[in-house]
Amino acid sequence: MAARIDLTLDCADAKLLAEFWKTALGYADEPPPAPFGTREEWLAQFDLPEDDSADGGAWLCDPDGSGPRLSILEVPEPKTAKNRLHIDVRVPGHGSDSEKWDRIRAESERLVKAGGAVLEEFEGHHIVMADPEGNEFCVAAAAA
Repeated sequence: MAARIDLTLDCADAKLLAEFWKTALGYADEPPPAPFGTREEWLAQFDLPEDDSADGGAWLCDPDGSGPRLSILEVPEPKTAKNRLHIDVRVPGHGSDSEKWDRIRAESERLVKAGGAVLEEFEGHHIVMADPEGNEFCVAAAAA
């Protein structure tokens, strides 16, 4: 059995990035782990500093359960360099190379409207983008 992974994204504004990534990935807010009724109850079990709260994070999941969970956590230090790991958003659908490229461009335009930015286009293949806090990711076609 292959190991499952979760991804954690450090940020300055968890609510802002959570909304962007929910739009980008079709994810939803993940409920707190059982038996906890709220994230605050769940966090209370850890000996965290007083200024830490559920407001400083967001936990997202794929509604199908197939994609990795995404934790978005506020940290005090700013982003200072290029990501060493990034997310590839894969656009589904079959068709010609031109049709796939049209879907990639349409998805990048949708994500710009959600707060992302286009950094570079590799015509016919993929588009490098940044989320609202500058974290790089790519938009490309899904494997056939």
